Amino acid sequence: MTGPAIRFHFAALCGAALVGAALLTGCGGKDDDDEDRPKSARAGASKDGAASTAAPAAQASSAAAGPAAGATGAASITGKIVFEGAAPAPEKYKMSADAFCAKAHPGDMVKQDLEIGPDKGIADVFVYVKSGINGTYPPPATAATIDQKGCRYTPHVFGVVAGQSIEILNSDPTLHNIHSLPEKNEPFNLAMPVQGMKYTKKFDKPEVMVRIKCDVHGWMSAFCGVVSHPFFAVTAADGTYTIKNLPAGTYTIEAWHEKLGTQTQQVTVGAQESKPAAFTFKAGA
Repeated sequence: MTGPAIRFHFAALCGAALVGAALLTGCGGKDDDDEDRPKSARAGASKDGAASTAAPAAQASSAAAGPAAGATGAASITGKIVFEGAAPAPEKYKMSADAFCAKAHPGDMVKQDLEIGPDKGIADVFVYVKSGINGTYPPPATAATIDQKGCRYTPHVFGVVAGQSIEILNSDPTLHNIHSLPEKNEPFNLAMPVQGMKYTKKFDKPEVMVRIKCDVHGWMSAFCGVVSHPFFAVTAADGTYTIKNLPAGTYTIEAWHEKLGTQTQQVTVGAQESKPAAFTFKAGA
């Protein structure tokens, strides 16, 4: 091979090597376009990446915050709960087992498990919104009260919001105890031998109903309805009740009685509207 040909061949080889190196640099090295782009554009790409990771974090934070607070309104559900048919004769008992109780009530006492008024209204029925309520409701700051007075629990039926304090009193100068028998909550059994004694307890979980009894006086009993919201009522002596401050919506209302069982019905109320919901119970239902 002559001299000029050798020189040409060598130059071609060098050119090919340079092209290969450039290709290798373009495939495996930095992106030249990235180097040429303004810093603000490169920063924007970084921010977009951060935003994509921040979105799930924000969602997780929102989920950790828990459900929204429950609403109240100006709607109400009202009605009367009555007994159908001939009212059964009330069961009676004596309090002779305790000298103080016998002196306070020398005659026969009527059991509180079924009290029917002259116009067939049923007392002590627990009526509450069973479904249709959304959100969470904090327990009221004011405690509910149950008293041991005249050798009876007063009230016989009452309701609380889960977590609400229950103040337990003994107004009698004799030994009582208060023994709760829940299925979902922590039970308690408290001796209260001194007049004026007080305890404070609470039920943290919804439960309809919690039975309460006195182990000293077998005739003493009470029931507590524990719900997750403040929309409940207990019927008066004439069988009437009102559930107030409801937001507009469609609700399932349940009426519970310790001896007659439960009934439900659906009620829809608008804002500032009052709707009736009457229940009729009968023996053996």
